[in-house]
Amino acid sequence: MHVFVTGASGWIGSAVTDELLANGHKVTGLVRTDEAAAALEVKGATPLRGNLDDVDGLAAAAAASDGVIHLAFKHDFTDYAGAGRSENAAVRRMLDALDGSGRPFLLASGLASGAVGRPATEDDASPFHGADSMRGGSENLALSYAERGVRPVALRFSPTVHGMGDHGFTAQLARIAKEKGFAGYIGDGATRWAAVHRSDAARLVRLALEKSAPGSRVHAVAETGIPSRDIAAALGASLGVPTASVAPDEAEAHFGWIGRFFGMDVTASSDRTRELLGWAPTGPTLLEDIAAGAYALGG
Repeated sequence: MHVFVTGASGWIGSAVTDELLANGHKVTGLVRTDEAAAALEVKGATPLRGNLDDVDGLAAAAAASDGVIHLAFKHDFTDYAGAGRSENAAVRRMLDALDGSGRPFLLASGLASGAVGRPATEDDASPFHGADSMRGGSENLALSYAERGVRPVALRFSPTVHGMGDHGFTAQLARIAKEKGFAGYIGDGATRWAAVHRSDAARLVRLALEKSAPGSRVHAVAETGIPSRDIAAALGASLGVPTASVAPDEAEAHFGWIGRFFGMDVTASSDRTRELLGWAPTGPTLLEDIAAGAYALGG
């Protein structure tokens, strides 16, 4: 297939691009810089310069493809509502370009759901609707196009997609630990994060492209939930700093924007995903990656 990948040079997107190319697919990747374009060309992919605000360009690229994997997002935590509205507009235009084609549209989403007191499953619908909601309500928007002849698939990634070179949430926690002189967790540290290794996440995306039915939700989850105090302890051991609790009312001052996420209990299973796609994670666990030095420089 000829696949249009947004975020093709990002942490997950670059691994997805490699996975697609290694399995015989062709890739056109959306990039914002000359450096990213050159990196894609070296791999054998075709770069397309642009951004998520160029909705006409996105629609044209989607229409010219055999399918879309949408991984890009404006991670602007100073204007998260605005980022969500941009996401909604970009997703809608690409979906409209695929209307009635039967082609796949896979988009990155999160694990936040209405599940309470248990891990989220693939059967749990996203509670977010509309452009002003989390991530612009893009998951529900995309899945609604299953009735319009598109094959939409929600790719629900764990809060930490980890590995050597990661600059995401766990790397931010490591940076803060180095800066503050201790690895913190919030309250009693009982809140948990699901996790998946980057290589496993990339393989899942490729399998979902090839196999998923219209309207599917798939979970990129290798570990159902790791307590935040265990994550902090592992980071402390790796960085050579102590571990300590941070009071909930001091979390934002200590952690900054990531505090709101680190204090959330985000657990999920992937049993249905594994069964439907034949996906079996094989990469290191999050704590193994931390112990191996993946976050020793604090991001």
